[in-house]
Amino acid sequence: MTYTFPKDFYWGSAASAEQTEGNQNGKKEQTIWDYWYELEPNRFYDEVGPGKTSDFYNRYQEDIKNMKAFGHNSFRMSISWARLINKDGSINDEAVAFYNQVIDCLIDHDIEPFANLFHFDMPMYEQEKGGFESRDVIEDYLAFAKTAFSLFADRVKTWFTFNEPIVPVEGGYLYDFHYPNVVDARRAFQVAYHTIVAHKKVVKHYKATYDGQIGIVLNLTPSYPRSQHKADLEASHICDLFFNRSFLDPVVKGAFPQDLIKLLDEHNHLPDTHAEDAELIKGNPIDLLGVNYYQPRRVKAKAHQPNPNGPFLPDWFFDNYEMPGRKMNVYRGWEIYEKGVYDIMINLRDNYDNIPSFISENGMGVQNEERFLKDGRIEDDYRIDFIAGHLKWLHKAIDEGCDVRGYHLWTFMDNWSWSNAYKNRYGFFSVDLATGERTAKKSAYWFNDLATTNELNS
Repeated sequence: MTYTFPKDFYWGSAASAEQTEGNQNGKKEQTIWDYWYELEPNRFYDEVGPGKTSDFYNRYQEDIKNMKAFGHNSFRMSISWARLINKDGSINDEAVAFYNQVIDCLIDHDIEPFANLFHFDMPMYEQEKGGFESRDVIEDYLAFAKTAFSLFADRVKTWFTFNEPIVPVEGGYLYDFHYPNVVDARRAFQVAYHTIVAHKKVVKHYKATYDGQIGIVLNLTPSYPRSQHKADLEASHICDLFFNRSFLDPVVKGAFPQDLIKLLDEHNHLPDTHAEDAELIKGNPIDLLGVNYYQPRRVKAKAHQPNPNGPFLPDWFFDNYEMPGRKMNVYRGWEIYEKGVYDIMINLRDNYDNIPSFISENGMGVQNEERFLKDGRIEDDYRIDFIAGHLKWLHKAIDEGCDVRGYHLWTFMDNWSWSNAYKNRYGFFSVDLATGERTAKKSAYWFNDLATTNELNS
């Protein structure tokens, strides 16, 4: 069967500055990742830190040439706040030159650059002020965004304020897998709220000044209940409030869910707000929503009451559920549920005014991928099957009226992945960590055929 995708569909991939540029390349201030690695290298897989990345900083011309050769018409990069803005507030001319060269190189290869402003990489000098717990940091982020727009918006016409903004909230302030390793829900919800305020301020400035499109990238993970029992449905509803609607509703609808406000109020965990915030959040809608999707979230009613003396967490209201017989990525330990992309898009169509969206990340991480090396190439049929399975459901959503504009894989080339370092590989291209050599995997050739023809044959 042939699945034909809309004309001018975005085909490409996504990456981030922290995971590809390397912190030893060029002048750059420390991020929280650089600092945390110095502090606790044992928290990183094989003790590999952000100095050892895929070296996009020095090899971007080669990488962009490969993107063009393998079907890309778009690519989402990120601009490092810690690289562009020095601690004293001045602009780093080296960074300006680098990002100008990358953007111009993409355009020269007919690849549309998408630029994201924040991908988990808080500058350490901003974290020392409190990170997004601080109102001052909101203003500093706005100043950074204004600088990036003034330098690059003449050529970059698609911008995103944040990638997966709930992840620093979860990792840094609830579950201890990002720096600053705080377990404090009150501080977590303050960070989340201030992130929304920061997002809205940047959107407001951009729309008043520039003529492109601006959005945000959210990891929308459907919260599936174990059963249709009332208690399971309630658990799913609350999980959805915390992990999806806490960001989706304010950025698209201009208001936080009343159920979430009520729940936080009952537990005395509402964030501090300013009177002028409500009008800011109500307005300033996005133009384009990036949707990251890897796996579903399945939940069930809480089996045991939480410890009242323990930390308040979203998990007070649900337990995770492992569905028997689920399809798995056995290499990563994640469930594969392709229909999730369809369910997300139908929800956006029916409940969020069918906002223009695209799959901004989707991918399959595999450990020890050299096991599949044959005649010098990794035969990653599992990745091809993974992408094709999701695209079939995405096509069905498009057929049913969902305004879906594209598909980006995470990621173009194997890269350093936060505390997991290089444990799992996601790229169309493998990267030899000793030499930096890039080699196209089987999926890269398959994707080129897909993007070139705009058709999925399966």
